[in-house]
Amino acid sequence: AEDSHFPIQNLPYGVFSTKDNDTPRIGVAIGDQILCLSEIAHLFDGPNLIKCRHVFAELQKTLNSFMSLGIAAWREARAKLQSLLSSDNHLLRDNQELRKRAFTPQKEAVMHLPVTVGDYTDFYSSIHHATNVGTMFRGKDNALMPNWKHIPVGYHGRASSVVVSGTPIRRPCGQTKPENEPPVFGPCRLMDFELEMGFFVGSGNKLGDRVDVKNAQDHIFGMVLVNDWSARDIQKWEYVPLGPFLGKNFGTTISPWVVTMDALSSFIVENTKQDVQVLPYLKHDDNYNFDIKLSVSIQGEGMNEPAVVCNSNFKNMYWTMKQQLAHHTVNGCNSQTGDLYGSGTISGEDETSYGSMLELCWKGTKEVDLGNGNKRKFLKDGDNVVMSGYCQGSGFRVGFGTCEGKILPAAL
Repeated sequence: AEDSHFPIQNLPYGVFSTKDNDTPRIGVAIGDQILCLSEIAHLFDGPNLIKCRHVFAELQKTLNSFMSLGIAAWREARAKLQSLLSSDNHLLRDNQELRKRAFTPQKEAVMHLPVTVGDYTDFYSSIHHATNVGTMFRGKDNALMPNWKHIPVGYHGRASSVVVSGTPIRRPCGQTKPENEPPVFGPCRLMDFELEMGFFVGSGNKLGDRVDVKNAQDHIFGMVLVNDWSARDIQKWEYVPLGPFLGKNFGTTISPWVVTMDALSSFIVENTKQDVQVLPYLKHDDNYNFDIKLSVSIQGEGMNEPAVVCNSNFKNMYWTMKQQLAHHTVNGCNSQTGDLYGSGTISGEDETSYGSMLELCWKGTKEVDLGNGNKRKFLKDGDNVVMSGYCQGSGFRVGFGTCEGKILPAAL
């Protein structure tokens, strides 16, 4: 269908299991089906994969081994999959027994975390989001910190709490500081989502080496939707002097399908103009920004359908993924297969494109209308937050599916 996120132009990778076979295994989304790669591994006969078919074997429960092979193998696999799934290729088309083994309806699958995440770094790379937050807390004249247009600002997150879409998120507890009173302990009151995207490192760099910004794209395997949940009141009290900690590390949700950079290549747009001259190690002349339409919906308890609260776009990013990876490794930090790099909240200029409740309610000064009398400043228990993203082609979409998480009450 034209509105499917998974046409032959996409072919994202994920890890799934079924009721009949609870072993997680690698698959590719095509339409409303999943193609199990362990069933067709013997058909990968190109020079980069013929001796590496084990990366798709049923024993492989994540994409890491495949990702580590590098960009030549990724492209070879994509070309083979597009050939096998084309209507003029008889290998799958005419082999009914193989097709029966190889395809699973998506509605019958359970999706798993597609990658073993070694490290997780979250950036702060949307200028509209950074300006909004800075304006709230420091005023319009001092919205951006002096370093913001010179370096891709980021922090190290917690890889252990990265979870796949559909995993419930429990409201965190921690210290907060009421105005003019001592700190108290209890459940977060200002629970928030953050609309982000992330990329996975495929092939990394050795300790002491760096990734050159000019070829950083060769290290980037693909992208996912990211909801970097935030406890704003806990975050506010703990933030100084070392930055995010308990307000961030309780959960980060990602979409189950990893969309490759080759699938996104048709949707490259101009990089955001950087009005401060960046240092040479961050400068690249090629465009590496992407037109990815993003949305966020909230469905609370008792609501018949989700309400859209945000429509944004990845092209609002100020810093590119190439710049993020180059900066992260310029000091010799080694990136590794499976490392996840979040974009930071993606907000646009318009109020309807703000990528967090903090911005949508403008620090609690107004309510967000969800319809039928439902209003929010921040998220309530039982709220299910649904993020979606896709690129629009001519008669087809390259999409990411959804990234969902429901908030459970705090464990007291």
